[in-house]
Amino acid sequence: MAEIFDDHTATNLYFDKYFNTQAVKLLPGEYYVTKKDILLVTVLGSCVAACIRDRQSGLGGMNHFMLPENGSSSDLPLNPSARYGTYAMEILINRLLRLGALRTNLEAKVFGGGNVISGLTMANVGQRNADFVLNFLETEKIPVTAQDLVDIYPRKVYFFPKSNKVLVKKLKSVRNNTITEREKDYSKQLNNSTSKGGEVELFS
Repeated sequence: MAEIFDDHTATNLYFDKYFNTQAVKLLPGEYYVTKKDILLVTVLGSCVAACIRDRQSGLGGMNHFMLPENGSSSDLPLNPSARYGTYAMEILINRLLRLGALRTNLEAKVFGGGNVISGLTMANVGQRNADFVLNFLETEKIPVTAQDLVDIYPRKVYFFPKSNKVLVKKLKSVRNNTITEREKDYSKQLNNSTSKGGEVELFS
């Protein structure tokens, strides 16, 4: 049987001329796990991204997610909206384990949660996302070795799983509203799912 080198929902593959490497761009709701020496890239507003890797093998991956609006930071562990963040984290971790990572070797770097979407009805959506990802990783006993969370700016994150190198660029002068519009659309999709009673299947 052929060896599997990656597992993903992201489909935007390209060659990054600046870093001279194959790269993958992740959009909201996507993840990418790989054994290859490639670059994972995403742009975050209120969403968060977890970069998780096996520190021994270099096998790593990234996700990009947001919690639905219905909920508050005080009841994240129990609120149904947290299921969506839990799913995003569990699918990333389980795909890493399936490709050969060891849970005891996992470490994480987390980014995003900027307060950049004024149109969302739920206040502090970025803070809620940031609180969630830190609480989840603490519960799962996965150490967080670096973080850049909250603030008021969008971020562009470059993750090199093999070397564990992460570069973060704060986008202080964004010339268009692509980031906020993309996350507003994503937020609407999530909230429509919860209002229709949609289920998220969790697994271990």
